[in-house]
This record gives sequence, C-alpha cells and structure tokens, in this order.
Amino acid sequence: MNKPLQADAWTHREMDTPEILALRAYLEANNGIKGLDILEPGDTEHAVNLFRRDGFVVIANVLSSEQTDFLAKGCNEVAREILALDGDRAGNRGSHRYSFGGSSLTRSQLHRPEWQMLLDIPAVTEIVTAIFESPNYVLRAASGDFCLPGAVEYQPLHADVNDWRSDERTPFSAYHDPRGQISIRDLPCPYVCVNFLPQDVTRLNGPTRQIPGTQNSRVRIPRLDDEPEWMRLSTVCPAPAGGIMIRDVRAWHGGTPNVSDSMRAIPNLEFYAPWFREPIVPGITYEDYRKLSEHAQRLVRHCVADSSETLVTGPTLRAP
Repeated sequence: MNKPLQADAWTHREMDTPEILALRAYLEANNGIKGLDILEPGDTEHAVNLFRRDGFVVIANVLSSEQTDFLAKGCNEVAREILALDGDRAGNRGSHRYSFGGSSLTRSQLHRPEWQMLLDIPAVTEIVTAIFESPNYVLRAASGDFCLPGAVEYQPLHADVNDWRSDERTPFSAYHDPRGQISIRDLPCPYVCVNFLPQDVTRLNGPTRQIPGTQNSRVRIPRLDDEPEWMRLSTVCPAPAGGIMIRDVRAWHGGTPNVSDSMRAIPNLEFYAPWFREPIVPGITYEDYRKLSEHAQRLVRHCVADSSETLVTGPTLRAP
C-alpha cells in the first residue's frame, strides 16, 4: 500500500519534548469516541439512522486495496505540490494543516483522476441516495484536508454551512428566512460530505472530532478555550483505511493534533441535496467530463467548465 507522506514529518517542530510525549501518551490512552459504530457496506438503513442521529456515520471496506492505494498516492502527490509553496508549514487551516480545496486554484481536486474515481463507488451512491431519499443530488466540490505531523494544536469546532452571510464575508452562502423563524439547522440535511480514508485513522494522527447530534443545534458553538475535555476527545478513531466517514456538515467538528510520524489525509466529495444550492465553482474540463461514466456526469453537471474555456488548475495556499 502507498504509505502516507513522511518526508516532511515534524518540520519546524520538536517531536520529543516532554509536552509532546505527554500529549501522545494521553491521546493514546483516551482519544476516540467510546463504542464508535463502524458499519459495513450494505447496512444502509442502519447507516442512515446513525447519520440522522449523530450527524455522521463510518463505513469500513468501501474502497478496494487498489483504490485505496491509488487514492493515497494521489493525496501524497497533491500534498507535495502544496507543501512546496509553504516551507514554514504555516498551513491554510492552521499550522501544518491544509485544505485540498483551499489549496487549489479551482477550489477543488476534481481535475485529478483519484478524486474522479470516487464518483463511482457503489456503496457511496447507495447511502447518499438513501440519506437524500433521491438520486438527484449534485456534486459541490471534490476536496478534503490533510494534516502533517507537528500539527499539535486543536482546530476550533465549526460547521461547514450556515445561514446567509453577506457577500463581503463569503460568496458561498445562500439560505435565508426573512422572517427569522427558520434556520438552516431546522431543515433536513442540505449538504453531505463523504470523507475517504486512504490510511488508517488512529488516535495519534489527527482524527476528526465530531460532536454527536449537533447538526440541528442552535446553541452557540463553544470557543476552543471553553470546550470541555470530552469534546476534544470525541474523535472518529480508530477507523480503517478503505473506509469512509459521511458527515452532515452542520454538525460541529474540528481537527486534532497529529503526533504520529506521517500525514493524515481525508479527501472528500461534497454533495448538495436535490433541493439545495449554493454557488459552485467549475472544477473539471468539458473534455474530462465527457470521459466520465453517465452516473458521474450527472453528479458533476454543475461543476463543468464551458468547452470554450481553459480551466486553470494547480496548487495555491489561498484559493481565489
């Protein structure tokens, strides 16, 4: 299997200080959601029930070993391109922490064959269709994130979609109730993220923390300094390579320390419900779109650049 990137392990960070050794021991002993359910493909009804209860669900054995290796190789290649722009490892999601989409000129990795492969995974299609109760959902972007060893800080808890905000703050915001009575959190799930695991996710390599049942909460998300310890340890691990984590992006989540010796990547596909849209940035050329399966073409139909346009791709630390 293609191993996670190790060449940049602990760049600009000391890995054997007393503080890091203590953190590593503490996470090894305590990190992870107790009794985490990890399902198998085909257990779709159970998966949907857990997703609606907790705001996320984990499914093992979704990718074959060949697909997992291909995806891991692609993540390593993209990461190297991004890291070549950031010798100080300042990151764009915190120190030693990066977004695959936020590090791409198209805000997506859909131009890469590794992410295109993910469009045709039967278990993903079955579960996402069941969540939306319709096959007519569409792709928003192909993105994800990665963190390097030495990402020792916690990322603040956050959600990936919110009620309308002015264009001065973000162009990617749409839902608004002018009466002020209904929030996006009162709706059925409008936006699903499927994270793929090209390597094992362990207690030490930066597992995502998810706070179960927060997808419909209107309570203010706690600041990092106010976050109780159980939330910091509410991480989705251990989880095996070749699996997926499907998330309602309204649920509170955040990054955690990577005190291992290799990169942790969670590439993703992001889907809008049939009835929900926010602005979508083109991420694939018309020529490459024509090479996709009929199913994949239907999913990405809003992500295709015009046939007369040149799609400029490449790494960046600040996506336009």
